[in-house]
Amino acid sequence: LHRVFKKTSGNGGLTLYLGKRDYVDHVDKVDRVDGVVKLDPADFGDRKVFVQLACAFRYGSDDLDVMGLCFRKDIWLQQIQIYPNGEKPALSAMHDTLLKKAGDNAHPFSFEIPNNLPCSVSLQPGPDDKGKACGVDFEVKTYLANEKNNPDEKIEKKDTARLIIRKIQYAPSQVGAGPKAEICKSFIMSDKPVHLEASMEKDLYFHGEAIPIKIKIKNESNKTVKKIKITVDQTTDIVLYSADKYTKCVLNQEFGETVDSNGTFDNTLTITPLLTDNKEKRGLALDGRLKDEDTNLASTTMLRQGVEKEVLGILVSYKIKINLMVAGGGDVTVELPLNLMHPKPEGIFFFTL
Repeated sequence: LHRVFKKTSGNGGLTLYLGKRDYVDHVDKVDRVDGVVKLDPADFGDRKVFVQLACAFRYGSDDLDVMGLCFRKDIWLQQIQIYPNGEKPALSAMHDTLLKKAGDNAHPFSFEIPNNLPCSVSLQPGPDDKGKACGVDFEVKTYLANEKNNPDEKIEKKDTARLIIRKIQYAPSQVGAGPKAEICKSFIMSDKPVHLEASMEKDLYFHGEAIPIKIKIKNESNKTVKKIKITVDQTTDIVLYSADKYTKCVLNQEFGETVDSNGTFDNTLTITPLLTDNKEKRGLALDGRLKDEDTNLASTTMLRQGVEKEVLGILVSYKIKINLMVAGGGDVTVELPLNLMHPKPEGIFFFTL
């Protein structure tokens, strides 16, 4: 049984059907987008029906689209004619399901998404922001037009039906060894240093998974380590239209462990960075958001060899900072890289509406 997503144009003549909204990037290929458009051609006249799939970068919300300025740049776009005399794709099981749901006068279509395109990412809007969020999105749109590619032809909103979809990546099945970092720092008025070592068991964690960090401290100085602070920073690198790069803290947690002079500490501290603790942070990168569905912090961008960074639109990375707060001033800090992703599901299930 499949859940079916559909959208009807304002004129009632076009209804777009999709069987899913998430399409998985398997590295070597991406899930094919199979859909159906149901037609009621009574008012079409000489106009034709087209379907397009576009990957675009939006860097301004709808209310900024004034004076003919468009804050949206197409990264990739493909369109096909489906009526009249449209090409018919090889039918999949998804097509069969959607054709039964749509009934008479339904026309199937398919798109192949190239595997060098970015995954869906949206930037969290502020409390007063309106319109679509900035970021990278994928949109399936069916519309009426006289010609396929005429930039001077105005397409009426009532003659259009559209659905946003997401391109997502799952974590690889094999995880690597965890990162490790260490530092030895001396202080004024102290003959000997503070040693700090931090490590993790693996190089990748899932969204919502607790992250244990093994910390070893050897305090040979005459100062006291008052507490341990762990932060997680998300860095968003917008590479498409400028060298805009910024970092936002998504976790800031203090632990009250003290390490006296000539003392040691060898223990594991656990953290869990979550979007629920960062709902008010404007510009935070999230996995592509669909209407009325919750999301999470953006997944780490996995760069594929040979792909130009500029095509990817937005790059997201994370790092963990372990900071020892030392009495009398001075910090001891190490950093560890963090990869955050979704686990590959056992199977993908669909539900009826």
